[in-house]
Amino acid sequence: MTINTLEFAAEDFHVHLRDDNDGRLQLAAPLTARQFGRALVMPNLVPPVRTVAEAIAYRERILRFTDGEFEPLMTLYLTEKSSIQDILDIIDNPEFVHAIKYYPAGATTNSDAGVHNIRTMEKFLEHMEINDVVLSLHGETANNTIDVFDREEEFLADLFWLRINFPKLRIVLEHITTATSVATVHLMQKDSGQVLTAATITPQHLLANRNDMLGSGINPHLYCKPILKREEDRVALLEAVVSGSPCFFLGTDSAPHSKHLKENACGCAGCFTGLHGLELYAEAFDSVGMIDMLPDFAGKFGADFYGLPYSKRLVRLNREEWNVPKEITYGEWHSIVPFYAGETLHWKQVD
Repeated sequence: MTINTLEFAAEDFHVHLRDDNDGRLQLAAPLTARQFGRALVMPNLVPPVRTVAEAIAYRERILRFTDGEFEPLMTLYLTEKSSIQDILDIIDNPEFVHAIKYYPAGATTNSDAGVHNIRTMEKFLEHMEINDVVLSLHGETANNTIDVFDREEEFLADLFWLRINFPKLRIVLEHITTATSVATVHLMQKDSGQVLTAATITPQHLLANRNDMLGSGINPHLYCKPILKREEDRVALLEAVVSGSPCFFLGTDSAPHSKHLKENACGCAGCFTGLHGLELYAEAFDSVGMIDMLPDFAGKFGADFYGLPYSKRLVRLNREEWNVPKEITYGEWHSIVPFYAGETLHWKQVD
């Protein structure tokens, strides 16, 4: 039976909204709020969001541009100066901060304040485990001697170190890109008997591979970190999201970068899917005839992992063709080129 309409709760457990200094927050926040009832907001601003007080202040700036139904879920940026008091402050403010984010120093956008070696943070991680605070990982090594296409798999050694030394710590391996990462998350779930290791998967990694980015000239708007991988990796990710496993849930990693900074000699890493993330996921699920598996991936598995009630706000998608705009303008003269710009999608959100 062909499904032509879906109505379900949707939440984005990995998004970048930036700040309000150049208009990107004013653009990205309401677009995300239109599609998702809640979103886990990344802390890699300049300067980074390091304390609960800074997270609450950032949350207030986000709420200025969204309706009253949208709930930003905040994160803290793990630095080598992070303290046990930061964890205690999270426990005292459970409605605001929901994870601590680890960036390997220098690995991605605004990661210079990150940690050089996660294994030096053992005491801090012990307190995270004791207090049941989620650790969110940018899962790549920052070692520039490692091939860029191998950096996620190289990082898995640190993931195993974390899992062995902190067996009860809840860990999210963000925006996974390889078949090896899929297998690793499955293995850890099987070994623990419960979902203590989970992963988010983006729409760009479900719909594109490195040939799409590099095969016919460089497409900077497909450049993201972790970088797109082989076709067999894309297929493994797609199999994971339609498997019904609660280890995998929605995280767009949508990142608003201006066109002039993407189409640049040193272009920024990140794909902008804040406009149409749900439609992109629907395109991927429908490509293998599994559109009925999207609601759990989008609205249940992430909430279950983070211990949150299911959102009562529903979104509706109809089977309907439309073209993604080639650019979206913001501020006085800036524009953003969205992922799949100019392409036809076959599902559309109904307001």
